[in-house]
Amino acid sequence: MAKLAFLGLGVMGFPMAGHLAAAGHAVTVYNRSAAKAEAWVARHGGARAAPPAEAAAGADLVLACVGNDDDLRAVCLGAEGAFAGMKPGAVFVDHTTVSAAVTRALAAEAAARGLGFVDAPVSGGQAGAENGQLSVMCGGAVEHYAVAEPVIATYAKICRRMGESGAGQLTKMCNQIAIAGVVQGLAESLHFAESAGLSIADVVEVISQGAAGSWQMSNRAATMAEGRFDFGFAVDWMRKDLGICLAAANETGASLPVTALVDQFYKDVQKMGGGRWDTSSLIARLRRGD
Repeated sequence: MAKLAFLGLGVMGFPMAGHLAAAGHAVTVYNRSAAKAEAWVARHGGARAAPPAEAAAGADLVLACVGNDDDLRAVCLGAEGAFAGMKPGAVFVDHTTVSAAVTRALAAEAAARGLGFVDAPVSGGQAGAENGQLSVMCGGAVEHYAVAEPVIATYAKICRRMGESGAGQLTKMCNQIAIAGVVQGLAESLHFAESAGLSIADVVEVISQGAAGSWQMSNRAATMAEGRFDFGFAVDWMRKDLGICLAAANETGASLPVTALVDQFYKDVQKMGGGRWDTSSLIARLRRGD
């Protein structure tokens, strides 16, 4: 069992840290809002500390799941950041979806301080975090990944090293690119079924058994048909992620025409007031006649 710190207790981090405590690890948590840290300790035991440097003090592994590039820099750097409190040889694991550029910069800073760094973004949403069934894609040195992997396995159904620093984030971009196109295709399929007077339930039951089947169809088609969008990953966060993808594509020379288009569709959903709706809300835009 390891001494761990977990920074960031949002919809993903709260249950992920809970799995670590349930596995018997000694976990100290930090959250920008102290109330969430207090609630986590009340439910799972362990300890809470602030600032991040204090939470990270003496930990073998420091894990983070925050919001964006700026949030990650804030919990890592400065006199009160985690890096300042970590002991030599400790490993920082970042589960946030951020740019590969900030990942590489922080990995370099960690190395200069004698620390390890693994970028380890996740896929599977809130349900995956709560059920310990996340897909985790990692970048970093082999020896640092070897330290992190047994701990990550506590809440992962698959965890794989994809390459050096930044490779995990690049793989997460592939994930988000694929999701964007699939959700838009599913939204158009269901919208067409409605306009043609077909039973959506019957359509989904039939086509999901063939080549059109997908996780999105199995898990979101019914709620899309009902106009319920309070599941999973919010549009605001998806637009953040797609922005990262499109910026990286400009650097690599990749062409992402569908991703760019769907990003604009999500912008339309935001204008409809759906920034906190989940990503399946693309169908709402079609029903409005856009």
